[in-house]
Amino acid sequence: MAQTRGVETVTHLGHTAGPAPSNRSGFVVRVGIFLRKLGPGLITGASDDDPSGIATYSQVGAQFGYGLLWTMWITYPLMGAMQEISARVGRVTGKGIAANLRLCYPKPLLYAMVVLVAVCNVFNLGADIGAMGAAAELLVPGPREIYIVIFGILSLALLLFVPYSSYVKYLKWLTISLFAYVGAAFFAHVSWRTALADAFLPHLHLSKEYWTALTAVLGTTISPYLFFWQASQEVEEVRNHHGEKPLKRAPGQAEVQIERIRMDTYVGMALSNLVASFIILTAGATLHEHGILDVTSAAQAARALEPLAGKWAAALFTCGILGTGLLAVPVLAGSAGYAIGETFKWRVSLESTPPSAIRFYSTLTAATVIGLALNFMHIDPMRALYWAAVLNGLAAGPLMGLIVAIARNRTVMGKFVISLPLQILGWAATIGMFAAGLGTLLSWKL
Repeated sequence: MAQTRGVETVTHLGHTAGPAPSNRSGFVVRVGIFLRKLGPGLITGASDDDPSGIATYSQVGAQFGYGLLWTMWITYPLMGAMQEISARVGRVTGKGIAANLRLCYPKPLLYAMVVLVAVCNVFNLGADIGAMGAAAELLVPGPREIYIVIFGILSLALLLFVPYSSYVKYLKWLTISLFAYVGAAFFAHVSWRTALADAFLPHLHLSKEYWTALTAVLGTTISPYLFFWQASQEVEEVRNHHGEKPLKRAPGQAEVQIERIRMDTYVGMALSNLVASFIILTAGATLHEHGILDVTSAAQAARALEPLAGKWAAALFTCGILGTGLLAVPVLAGSAGYAIGETFKWRVSLESTPPSAIRFYSTLTAATVIGLALNFMHIDPMRALYWAAVLNGLAAGPLMGLIVAIARNRTVMGKFVISLPLQILGWAATIGMFAAGLGTLLSWKL
């Protein structure tokens, strides 16, 4: 593994090159080693806070204040478990989620799951590209439509012409943009006592709006496309690093790889939920407190912040939209491409050139172009996206159950079936998603 070889090289050089390093330089080395171990999990978690997710969290904060803040710490171990399970499936089998679904379940079930991911991803892409265009307009006044086209073309060009192993290095740096939302909250005059009370003493309501928002939050936080993406990225790691193999074929690599997956995943998910919490805090302290209860886009939330929290909060919020949008587009397009390509046994790899994986890259292109076009149709991509998040929340439960079942299947995973604690967390996440969806459906009938 490249990361492991890199760690050994740094340690070796530090050991042989003259006098022992100072405490400070030793700390820097350890930080460098830690950062090199972060990869698929970090980017997966960061991409979860894309502009569409920002809009959903802003809407929740505007509508309910701090009332749904409790979902962030409740969902952390659950989403962490689901992402770790997905990553393990990819690393152990050398196949992505869709490929394993194809082997284990009837084709109609596979097609239903893949269509769901593809449709929701297209709406996500449209909303994210539109949000980046609107954010650019706030920073540099000009025609929004031009900015939307520029960001759409830029995102697609990076996917088509930059090898992912190079692109991913820049994506890691883009995760820093998420801290803009942490900074924005400190300009918003948050009532920390009230926020902490709402975070750890949740108050459930039976209203249709509350249950719908809860399902949207769960569908945004524990999203099916993230399962497909992280599993496929682990497969890419095996393909792209000399000497690495699926763990079923190379069990000697298991200890190092499983430890890396666990650390990478839980760091990424912690970052995701921390940032989402601060978005809810910011929207609750400003929009909700001033009676602005409806947010239709991330850019609208940024625009509304300026008179309430100051220009610096609005500027930080806006810059975060641009950074997370550039981070999320390859994840959204890529997960759709992996899901569809693995379903039909195509060559799927972001390291391949477009001519050598033409159907895979055609899928990425189509998803991005359709998402871009939604911004020029009589469709509100953000409103459609909110309901896509609700649909994700309603339909994610069955997919999560299928993935957990695969991960505990000895025929698929060999001796690397997931542990009992991980099974419990996976099933708890699945049941929680089912419960939220059921609550939403029942509230609509009341």
